[in-house]
Amino acid sequence: MPFTSTSLLPTPPNEGITLPELHLFADISSHGFGHLAIGAPVLNRILEIAPKITLTLRSGLPPEKLRERIHAPFQHIAGRTDFGCVMHNAMHVDHEATAALYRQQHADWATKVDLEAQFLLDLKPTLVLSNVSYLPLAGAARAGIPSLAICSLNWADIFSHYFSGESWAAPIHADILAAYRSAQQFLRITPGMPMPDLTNITPVGPIASRGRRQDLGLNGARAVLISLGGIGHRVPVESWPRIPGIRWLVSADWQCTHPDAIAYESLGLNFTDLLCAVDAVITKPGYGTFTECCCNGTPVLYARREDWPEQDCLIDWLEAQGRCAEISPATLASGDLANALENLWRMPHRPIPAASGADEAARLILAVLRNASQPA
Repeated sequence: MPFTSTSLLPTPPNEGITLPELHLFADISSHGFGHLAIGAPVLNRILEIAPKITLTLRSGLPPEKLRERIHAPFQHIAGRTDFGCVMHNAMHVDHEATAALYRQQHADWATKVDLEAQFLLDLKPTLVLSNVSYLPLAGAARAGIPSLAICSLNWADIFSHYFSGESWAAPIHADILAAYRSAQQFLRITPGMPMPDLTNITPVGPIASRGRRQDLGLNGARAVLISLGGIGHRVPVESWPRIPGIRWLVSADWQCTHPDAIAYESLGLNFTDLLCAVDAVITKPGYGTFTECCCNGTPVLYARREDWPEQDCLIDWLEAQGRCAEISPATLASGDLANALENLWRMPHRPIPAASGADEAARLILAVLRNASQPA
């Protein structure tokens, strides 16, 4: 498969670590944008510490989204190797379609693993890093290439949550678990699911990009960003009541006609700087938005996702570390948010937690890269 260069950014300064020629292959899930929010700071930090590493990245996310987050030079392979769950929208899983895809995926699982192994043998990476597809890990094990996983969740636990009671599920769950167990380490970031079935867990701290606060030029009005992640879910903002002094920042794709709505793309900020600039974010529980809001001091109103097993650990962490409050799906739909926002803004500020996970994960990954480069 040909490579397409997607970055011509200058090389970061060398921190003094000299390594032999090493090739890191990273696979980043395109199930929303949260996996990229986790992976990008880690990859940036790796290349800051050891800028001569060759980075190849496979993802089904749009190249412009990858370039917005990943500042290190990389070669891009467009493609996706996981689907996670099929979603009706950002809040609801399509259980029937998800079950059908898992059964299809694993009907010829051995062949898929063989093809992935051959792909990796042709690519010749020193190390495979997955966030958090399990096929690259299974392929790396078959090819004899070291691998690591990094995420706040794994698809084995998500699959088991929804389908453990099904008669056909046990062999599929065993395949997924075997793939994750084949990794040298699973770097479970904070906050993260417990993952009791994995014995290769290495915990690391929170991962979050830090932004710069900027004036949005709203003449004293408060800006509230509505962002439900990278999976489509439109909120009926045009039918919301007007709240004096509030401006709603929404995606331009919504073509929202509310008189107080502003397309956030028109502000010309990257997403992390936008999170820093607004006065509150309305969202669903998701790793990237929760940790970036908390680590940038932005308060959050969230509506729970329907039966999403990862969300409890995220909510518990944000409630302990930041300023947040739950709203009901009905409140989100109606826009009756004046009291919820005022109560949110009355909450006392808390110390911003250190986003130490990117550096911790980068150094763990570099240690494995070094070991993998040594002659057998």
